[in-house]
Amino acid sequence: MTASSPLPERPQLPKYLAPLPARLENFGLRYAWVIVAINLAGTGFGFWYYQGQLAGTPMVMWPFVPDSPLATLAIALAIAAWKLGYELPWLTAIAFFGNIILGLWTPYTLLAFYDAYSYHHPLMFQFLFWSHLAMVVQAFVLYRISDFPVWAIAVATGYYAVNLVVDYFIPIIGEPHHTPIPLERDESMFLGADALSVIAAGEVTFTLLALFLAMATSVKLCEQSA
Repeated sequence: MTASSPLPERPQLPKYLAPLPARLENFGLRYAWVIVAINLAGTGFGFWYYQGQLAGTPMVMWPFVPDSPLATLAIALAIAAWKLGYELPWLTAIAFFGNIILGLWTPYTLLAFYDAYSYHHPLMFQFLFWSHLAMVVQAFVLYRISDFPVWAIAVATGYYAVNLVVDYFIPIIGEPHHTPIPLERDESMFLGADALSVIAAGEVTFTLLALFLAMATSVKLCEQSA
């Protein structure tokens, strides 16, 4: 498929499921290989960013450490597969979940620890904040290339449920595998919650949001095709 090839049809979905202007969606799909390249570059940066944590983590748990880089890798591979004519619903669902969850969780965490991040690393703060919000934006284009079958959503839900467990609750091997934060995990923050509870609450919330959005998209697309 070239940049001039016909784009996939734009189903009529509620605004909360398809919030982007059609022109922006079409731009992303028309120049999909550029989006793939940008996400691969982001993946490379992300693995560099996580190299210290990966070095201190048993290899068997590596798939649960670099969350954002794996999310950008998933969307790069999902879009590339679609462009090559082999759309993989399970991969697209994982990409959707990952870019919604991590695209929101990272800005949320940066704001939760604003004093530490913005003062010591102001440029990195801005880069991470806006680049992760861009992940959310690109997630809302994926409904144009997949119908989000329930079985694919189940695969994505299973992966991110396990990821939640090992990040915050039962690490299985070693320490909890969440992204390092600038406070001790048990340091009190607000509303009686410690630092670990604050970031865990954010990821649980965004995982449930991704599940709702994926299921709602699946239902609406199914209704239109009936």
